[in-house]
Amino acid sequence: MDLADYDVLSFDCYGTLIDWEAGILNVLRAWAEESGSVVSDDELLEAYGANESRVQLDSPSMLYSEILAEALVRTGDALGIGVSAQWASTLGSSVPDWPAFPDSADALATLAEHYKLVILSNVHRDGFAGSSRRLGVEFDSIVTAEDVKAYKPADNHFDALDGVLDDLGVPRSRLLHVAQSLFHDHVPAKRHGIPSVWIDRRQDRPGWGATPQPGGEYSYDMKFPSMAAFAAAADEAHRSG
Repeated sequence: MDLADYDVLSFDCYGTLIDWEAGILNVLRAWAEESGSVVSDDELLEAYGANESRVQLDSPSMLYSEILAEALVRTGDALGIGVSAQWASTLGSSVPDWPAFPDSADALATLAEHYKLVILSNVHRDGFAGSSRRLGVEFDSIVTAEDVKAYKPADNHFDALDGVLDDLGVPRSRLLHVAQSLFHDHVPAKRHGIPSVWIDRRQDRPGWGATPQPGGEYSYDMKFPSMAAFAAAADEAHRSG
């Protein structure tokens, strides 16, 4: 793959650009500790991730803030820990507080010199607005779950890319998808025949964290351990081309 062969990068945001596990865990850990539970961080994330994906499948038109709240309630049921309305609301409103990965803003600034940047996100518009301020670039298009009334790995986000590309005047052959989640992104990208880059943010940690194990066939064309490494490779491809 020559990274200079593409004009548009579509990104998963949460897990790739924003450290959603750190943001979610900040609330989950405080909730579990208040209850006196000794459940580990990995157990919290795994239980939460499984329940979030089920809620998204059950209620595809529900706003992500409501998905978060309901997923916490179900996680509490699964772990035998009570969930107050206040804790559910705290997690539901937490998206703007989730930190960006340290390399995201600089990497996006570099990539914006060479590509148009598109977000394909499983959150709602208000939630992403808070995160966008942490990323420091203006995206050329934003597609959220609120817009398409579904959550990845459903096809809706990727179907919507056809209209985005038409608006940008770029053929699909010049599109590259960039994401951490094999489950949410690389499975549907493969279904749609879109080449992809895996940003393996969990490469030094075991397990799947808050992201379920992929339930379908997936592939990726290149793999990087960070956005910084990907941006450096893309910049070099354009400067040496």
